[in-house]
Parts: sequence; structure tokens; C-alpha cells
Amino acid sequence: MTTAQDYPVLWPVPTRWADNDHYGHVNNVTYYSYFDTAVNAWLIHATGTDIRDLAAIGLVAQTSCQFLGSLSFPDQLRVGLRISRLGRSSITYELAIFREDGDALELAATGGFVHVYVDSETRRSVEIPAVIREAAAALVVAPATG
Repeated sequence: MTTAQDYPVLWPVPTRWADNDHYGHVNNVTYYSYFDTAVNAWLIHATGTDIRDLAAIGLVAQTSCQFLGSLSFPDQLRVGLRISRLGRSSITYELAIFREDGDALELAATGGFVHVYVDSETRRSVEIPAVIREAAAALVVAPATG
């Protein structure tokens, strides 16, 4: 079972009033927004730079989510981040959303997210910028066995 200890980073993301849908829980598409927010906020924090100003930008090429629990405003979340593959021009993130419940973290979703780096002007594939690669290396985990 996935736990918070499986992730080197647990990035805080609050739910918002507007995240709830007509059924009173966070709409499924919003989970993807939490992934995107956590990855990019962590990159800005870890690199100490505004990643939007780099010559290469990370575009989302693939994303997935398995929904395991319901969320609702005003839940406080932690998004677990780890990297399963750090390639020449792409990074594969493994992510998990945990809902804070007192001192415990309850798993609500797991997912994946692939950033492909492209030149910000030509949109052609390029190497991951050094500042991104250096930060990302700290989140690389060994592949699961078994």
C-alpha cells in the first residue's frame, strides 16, 4: 500500500471552495490540477528560479490518476512527489494525494505525470535544463520490484 513515507516530497495544496462539484466533493479533473500545481510549485522552490523564464519549458505529455478516496473543501492536502525516470528530455513523476486528518495522512489518489522539455520558442524537444535536472535528481527513486 502506498504511504506518505514513499515520497521524498509532500507538497502542501489546499482545496478551494470552487473545487467542489454539484455532488459536494472535489471534481475528478481537479485532482490533475493538484498534481500540476504541486510539481510546478516544487520545481520553482527547488530550483530557486522562475521556471517560466527558462529557455526550455516542461509540457505535460501524459497524466493519469487512480481515485481512491473522496476530497471536499476545506480539506488540506499533501501531494507526494517522486521521480521514476529522469531521461534526456523528459521526467516521469509518480504522485499521490493525501488528505490531512489530524496527524495522519489518508491516501486519496495516485497518479503519474510526464513533463517533456521543449524549446520555449520552437517547441522542439531539448535536454532538461541543468537547474531542473539537478533538483529532479533528488526525487529519483529506485524502480519497484516484485
